[in-house]
Amino acid sequence: MTQLREELSPHVGLTADGERVRILDQSLLPNREVYLELSGLAEMVEAIRALRVRGAPAIGIFAGYGVYVLARQLPRTGGARENLAALCLRAGELSAARPTAVNLAWAVGRMLDRARREAGGGWPAVVSALEEECLAIHREDIAMCRAIAEHGLSLVRDGDGVLTHCNAGPLATSRYGTALGPILLGQERGVRLKVFADETRPLLQGARLTAYELNRAGVDVTLICDNMASMVMKNGWVQACFVGCDRVAANGDAANKIGTSGVAILARHYGIPFYVLGPTSTIDLNCPTGNDIPIEERDPEEIRTLWYKEPMAPAGVRCFNPAFDVTDHSLIAGIVTEKGICRPPYTQSLAALFSE
Repeated sequence: MTQLREELSPHVGLTADGERVRILDQSLLPNREVYLELSGLAEMVEAIRALRVRGAPAIGIFAGYGVYVLARQLPRTGGARENLAALCLRAGELSAARPTAVNLAWAVGRMLDRARREAGGGWPAVVSALEEECLAIHREDIAMCRAIAEHGLSLVRDGDGVLTHCNAGPLATSRYGTALGPILLGQERGVRLKVFADETRPLLQGARLTAYELNRAGVDVTLICDNMASMVMKNGWVQACFVGCDRVAANGDAANKIGTSGVAILARHYGIPFYVLGPTSTIDLNCPTGNDIPIEERDPEEIRTLWYKEPMAPAGVRCFNPAFDVTDHSLIAGIVTEKGICRPPYTQSLAALFSE
């Protein structure tokens, strides 16, 4: 298993002994590259809430590894039923760390399902099976990202301008990413795209992470403030918008980082196709519409004081800080998955993905 681990993404993985989850602390980028090794439930939950690990697919990968590490800590000689009950309690706390991204609950549920199937063989067999399962989740994400990149690249041509919002590159997934996948794959193949990256207030994932990843890959990237998107669209510099997603409802409504729906509205006004890119694991057919997606609200201090030496708002002023918004399906030209590009009506095309 050690060689297999080393072949996977370096941003999220296991330590060599398998006793801790190793992550690149994204909250410190782009100025510092610091890796953390986590073994306790509390520090895993904190890593998700503090955005040390972020991006729906990456959180899912992290959760898979987290459940495995927590399972290793239970007595190997203990009863499988008792250990399973304890693991379910811990995994439930991990799953509740962020409510909007469906990959977190999906990965935890997948790991627990595997544990239940293997419980009859004793706890060591369960732990061994969970190691296989978390590595499989990671491998599958790499394959999905590559397929999404291939499908997404078919939507643009050499020289096109692409606007992005937030970060959906390798840091948020495994390799290539989702929304950034076509851009990075195109760069490898000589398809040169000009990217305008929204900074993505208030946490600046576009500035700190997307610009960081694309610049390192040699992509022609220009960083803009969020309120400049309309200008670059009006100037004719953008031919497509690519964004990731944290959850897609059955009708095609898509939750993504706050500000995404505004980009989609602008794109519709200027006649620019707006695409959502993500693996099928982010599609929640049990969620009828975007109105049913829970939206996380974060600490108001992220608006008032984060990144500043002194507060940039009056003390005591109320702040509203939702982490995500929902883009209506009517604004989305296509939802790009590893299985292909879904087009409206999404109630039919998304359901068809799961009937094959």
